[in-house]
Formats: sequence, C-alpha cells, structure tokens
Amino acid sequence: MDKILLGHGSGGKLMHSLIKDVLIKHLSNPYLDRLSDSCILNIGKNKVAFTTDSFVVKPIFFKGADIGKLSVCGTINDLCVMGASPRYLSCGIIVEEGFEIKKLEIITKSIQATARKSKVNIVTGDFKVVEKGSCDGIFINTAGIGEVYPGVDLKIENIKPKDKIIINGSIAEHGIAVMKERMELDFDFSVKSDCASLDTLLIPLLKIKGAIKFMRDPTRGGLATTLNEISAEAKLGIMLDEKRIPIKRPVRAACEILGLDPLYIANEGKAVIIVDSRKANSILKSMKKHPLGKESRIIGEVVGKPKSKVCLNTFSGGVRVADMLTSDPLPRIC
Repeated sequence: MDKILLGHGSGGKLMHSLIKDVLIKHLSNPYLDRLSDSCILNIGKNKVAFTTDSFVVKPIFFKGADIGKLSVCGTINDLCVMGASPRYLSCGIIVEEGFEIKKLEIITKSIQATARKSKVNIVTGDFKVVEKGSCDGIFINTAGIGEVYPGVDLKIENIKPKDKIIINGSIAEHGIAVMKERMELDFDFSVKSDCASLDTLLIPLLKIKGAIKFMRDPTRGGLATTLNEISAEAKLGIMLDEKRIPIKRPVRAACEILGLDPLYIANEGKAVIIVDSRKANSILKSMKKHPLGKESRIIGEVVGKPKSKVCLNTFSGGVRVADMLTSDPLPRIC
C-alpha cells in the first residue's frame, strides 16, 4: 500500500498504522508520542492543555449542527477530556472559489454562538481561498488552549483493574445523522447529531478528588475504537455489558438497515470516563444532574485479562471481542 486511502483518515487500524509508521517516525518527541487528545504543557507554575483539529465533514450542514459548531465543540471536548477548562481558540478557514458568502456567514455565526456558550474566545485565525473543486466547499482547522484543573493529572497510567467505565449518553447519533444527510436516506424516523460542548458537564466532576482516572471522547471509530486505544495503551482488558450501552431506537434501526455496528460510529457529544470503582456512583449521580449527562451509565469495567482486548457481554449471554476495525465505515464524519 503506497498511497493514501480514504480509510487512512477514518480512525481505524489504517489510520493508527499510518500515524505510527510515517508521522511519529519522523516527528517523534515525548509530547507527541503520547498521542493524547491534547498535549499538557508546563508554562511557569501553570499547566495548560494545547490541542488542534481539522474538520472536513460532508455535508457541512446536518440535523443538530454544522461544520462551524462541530469545529468548536470538537476542540473544546479535546481539552476537557484532558482535565482542562477551555479558554482560547484559533480558527483557520479554507473555502473554495464559488462558495456562498451567505453559507460562510451562517457557519461563522454558529462558531461564535458555540464559543460564547462555553465562554471561549476566538483569538486568532486565518482565511484562505482555493480553486473551485479543491476542498469540497469548506474546511476548518481549530486549535485550543485550556487551563488544567489544579491537582489533576489524567493519564493512561492511572488506569487499574476494577475501574469503572462511564459514558454520558447514547452513542452513534452523530455518525448516523451525517450519513442520513449525505446519502439522502428517507427513513420514517429522525436522527439528530449529539454534537455538544462538554465543558460544563466534565470540568465540575474534577472536584471529586481522585475519582476520574482518564477521559477520552469517542469520535472517529466510535466507542469500540476508543476503548481499544485505551486498552492497548494501558495493557489491560476492558469488559463491556451490551445491555448497559445506551443506543436510541432510531439509531439502532438505522444501523440495522445500513448493516452498521453502532459501537464503531462517531460521536461528538460523548465522553468515555474511567473512574475509581469506589467513586463511580458519586460521579454517575453528579453527571445525571446535567442535561448532557442525564442518560449516563456505567457500561463496563477494566480487567486484568485478557490484556489489550475489549470484550462484550452480549444480549444473548455470550462474550465477543470488539476489535478495532481496519477503517471506519463512515469516512468524512468530522
């Protein structure tokens, strides 16, 4: 394989191999090698998180959000899962010749409204125009800086057997909402993206000392891919309970029609939270008080064996391995 495929950008084994075998091979350093959602930097006596992300979603408008809202929420959430309160964002926009100024204005208003809701300022940016057909309408790159909550150090090494795994609500809504618009699917039910900024849900949880071990947002590749990443890095196993994983009926129906597994479909308003088993109920109780956490559930736990494997206790009473796919079935999802 000597050329980039669409699957190389979709969150599965292809993308992970490319990052390690090409990008990290040449760019390796102690900060980058951790491959975390954000990099934690010491600036004087303060700890800050720094992240960047690019958004190439197709279509750019979909039920529940658009590329503007998505770009802000995605960057804010990458900071939050590192235990950092988002403070400042950059915004780089690339549009192709012929793009409607009215659409650009709608997207810009969406960026501002989403940032303002989280009390985040867009403090720098860039704007470029390319030839018609060169970038599929509009691409957005954002970078973010956040202040790490005092005393918090969320890292993979914190995870131990018996830790509980919590998710703040139903999965696969974003991926199915985008796919429905992209393929112009005429379902007799509606699916809305879960795109949301999670700062007001996640940052207050850090006040419960020693409870949260690690967090990550299950975007590209979905819940199963994210948990496989965590399991492989921690060299521990993860056992999920299929009955406990929340999936809304329309999403499940769409997945059955399309032949997709909701465990591998992108989310944009969800966080996987690994917590100390002794404090899991306290965290869950706090989450359920928030609108973005009222459907939160404990969906599994960390186990010693089998190492680096994600397994699922199924509805039928059996156990199956939820391995990482070679590539995400839904490319261009964020």
